[in-house]
Amino acid sequence: MMQKLRNPKNVKLVSLFVAAIFVLGCFALTLTQSGMSSSAAAATSESAIGVVNFQAVVSQSPDMAAMQETMKAEVEAAKKDFETKSANMNNEEKQRYYQQLQERLANKQNELMDPVLKKAEAAIQKIADKKGLSVVVDKSTVVFGGVDITEEAVKGMQSGK
Repeated sequence: MMQKLRNPKNVKLVSLFVAAIFVLGCFALTLTQSGMSSSAAAATSESAIGVVNFQAVVSQSPDMAAMQETMKAEVEAAKKDFETKSANMNNEEKQRYYQQLQERLANKQNELMDPVLKKAEAAIQKIADKKGLSVVVDKSTVVFGGVDITEEAVKGMQSGK
C-alpha cells in the first residue's frame, strides 16, 4: 500500500478523490442549510409583519374632529389679526407678517396633531403586540403580504383602548 502512495500518479488521484468528496460535502451542506433557513425565514417574516393604513387610522380618530375645529378657529383668528395689523403696512412688511402667521399656524397644527399621532401609534403598537408582530409598515409601501391591522387600529382609536 505504501508503495502505491509513493507513486506520484496515485497520490494525485487520491488527492483529487478526497478533494471531490470534500467539495460535494460542502455543496450538499450548503444546499440543505439554505433551503431550511429560507423557508423558516419566509414563514417567520410573513407572520411577523403587519401593514396598516396609517392615514386612515389618524383620519378616523375621534380626536381629529376636535383638532380640525380648533385649527379652523386658529386660521380665522390669524386672518382677522392679519387684516387689522397689516392695514398700515407696505407690501414687504405684509409678506413678512404673513409668513410669520403661516409659521405660527404650522406650529399650532403640529402641536395639535402630535397627540393624535401618538394615540394612533399607541393603538397600532398595542395591536401589534397582541398579534405578535415585530414590524408594522404603512400599507402604501407593501406590494403584497403582511397582516393588515388597519380596521383593528381604527376600532382601538374609536373605543379609546
